[in-house]
Amino acid sequence: MGTDLRAYQTSLSDIISLSGIGVHSGERVSISMLPADANTGIVFRRVLADGNSIDFPAVVNQVGATDLCTMLGDPATVHVSTIEHMMAAFSAVGLDNVVVEVDTNEVPIMDGSSRVFIEAIDRVGLTHFAAKRRYIRVKKTIRAEIGGSWAEFSAHEGTRFEVVIDFESAAIGRQEFKSEVEVDIFRNELAKARTFGVM
Repeated sequence: MGTDLRAYQTSLSDIISLSGIGVHSGERVSISMLPADANTGIVFRRVLADGNSIDFPAVVNQVGATDLCTMLGDPATVHVSTIEHMMAAFSAVGLDNVVVEVDTNEVPIMDGSSRVFIEAIDRVGLTHFAAKRRYIRVKKTIRAEIGGSWAEFSAHEGTRFEVVIDFESAAIGRQEFKSEVEVDIFRNELAKARTFGVM
């Protein structure tokens, strides 16, 4: 293994157990994050009441819906939703391989941010493997539009986000974030950012 550990895959050094409430269902949720072998990737395992389980790899062809959350699986049957805050935490800390066991159809909202997940990962730490990471490199600009919203990926040496939201609500209004996103920037500036609802 080379000296730059960022080039190598990771997993958790121990099991993490958390519980909370599902923001969409209002149900109590228990999750366990389990260490996984190199090249496993991120897998959400929906544990059913009869003890059986269904695995949903966190890959694009498993995404079943993106209305108000990101959902893996079939919205009409078995699925795992509200994975976005946990996925952001995994990306921020460089966690490549983990199995997340969930006992209902959604990940708990915790405090509405990624912070709780990052703190839990920090407590157990990461194990590095000899297997190298694989990356997706953006070579040309790709744009997706839905209604008045759009997202664009452009070639760049690094990982930079330029995000703007603009809501009529005075409590939210227009907000911008433009920066290279490294681990420390995510931890200090983004991890505590919370989702919101309107009543």
